[in-house]
Amino acid sequence: MKNTWSAWRYLWKSDDIRRMLVVTMSLLVLFRLAANVPTPGINADALTLIQERLAASGGNFFSFLDLLSGGTVSRFSLLSMGVYPYITAQIIIQLLIPIIPSLQKRMDENPTEGRKWMEKWTYYLTVPMAALSAIGQINIFNSLVPGTTVLAFGFTADKILPSMTALLSMIAGTLFAIWLGELISEYGIRGQGLSLIIFAGIVAKMPSNIAQIMADEQSRWIMLTLMIVIIVLTIFAIVYVQQGRRNVPVMYPGRRVGNRMSMPVKASLPLMVNMSGMIPLIFASAILQFPAILASYFVQNTNVSVANAASWVQTTFGGSSATYWVLYFIMVVVFTFFYTDVLFAQQNYGENLKRVGAQIPGVNRGAPTQKYLTKVQRRITLPGAFFLGVVAILPFILSQLLTLVGIGSGTSSAGLFLVSSSGLLIVVGVVRDTFSTIDAELKLHGYQDSILVR
Repeated sequence: MKNTWSAWRYLWKSDDIRRMLVVTMSLLVLFRLAANVPTPGINADALTLIQERLAASGGNFFSFLDLLSGGTVSRFSLLSMGVYPYITAQIIIQLLIPIIPSLQKRMDENPTEGRKWMEKWTYYLTVPMAALSAIGQINIFNSLVPGTTVLAFGFTADKILPSMTALLSMIAGTLFAIWLGELISEYGIRGQGLSLIIFAGIVAKMPSNIAQIMADEQSRWIMLTLMIVIIVLTIFAIVYVQQGRRNVPVMYPGRRVGNRMSMPVKASLPLMVNMSGMIPLIFASAILQFPAILASYFVQNTNVSVANAASWVQTTFGGSSATYWVLYFIMVVVFTFFYTDVLFAQQNYGENLKRVGAQIPGVNRGAPTQKYLTKVQRRITLPGAFFLGVVAILPFILSQLLTLVGIGSGTSSAGLFLVSSSGLLIVVGVVRDTFSTIDAELKLHGYQDSILVR
């Protein structure tokens, strides 16, 4: 405890670390202030009506997006899309590299230039992804309550100017959020900019969730106790799984020192149970949004059959049906395996170990080593994938249990428990990574007894 307190005091004594923390906090405050700026042309009365409807019906589809954006989706803020178009573009580029041989060759021949190319095209792809997300969000909000228009959007002569203003403003909001994240990574806590932007949005939503629990006079204390217990258990489970490793034994060759040859060194290669982190949840959620976004274009179609089919699709993929959550679970598990395979192939452990002369006992060097490690990685990914799947559908499970036992309002409680599942998965990961970065900075500045992350 003494060492921990000493470490925290040293954070403020060191000029570099203090500047890093002040810059990070200042930019996060600026982000939260900008998150309250509404999109131009919004009908405030219609938005209030839709917010009340979503609160009454649970609105799991929007609850997830609203949670990750810190409430900016329900307020239709300039930053309502957050940094997620950038993350989606980044995932798409990462998935295309192993599929397209020319891209993989570019990355292998010159990794530094390959990363620069990847970053450049990620930014290029972010703009159309942000435009599609903005149009989809506007259409979905306009179709939630028949006869109510949140934003008059269209490309007719009377709507083109306000529509383009709103669309460009929302795209600019996303790029502004990305820019703030890059500033944090460069001048604040290094490498944690975008993660902290997402983290700030999730944490900012927690006080309103607690206030919503306390507003229920009949079951406020039961719900509050349940939330605390579930948060503690979920954090424990997340940390336990995130720390899970499979240590594969590796023999490194001895080195010649003068006329003597040292003995081979026995070490281990740690393989993570959950190598993909939060990405499968975000990617699966983004994919499941597209049917609802596409259906929003046809909800008010003059053809009754088309309009009914669009309404069914929007209801099914809107987060309120069991079908949505079953598909969500399956897609999270599938994407966990797929994304882990992509990341693991990019590591190319077989060739890297062969290059330094290392070998796994009983396994040939090169391609056989890579094949063996891939098999081990897939085997240990299975529990990690199912864990992420359970985390993804935890709000639905809890809402059904609460409804079954008659505690609180099950559907509205699902949004609250998102904080203890998907949201907490991000929060715990960001906190651990941030503390690791701060711990490294402390040691870099000569403070060797830091125990911030122990």
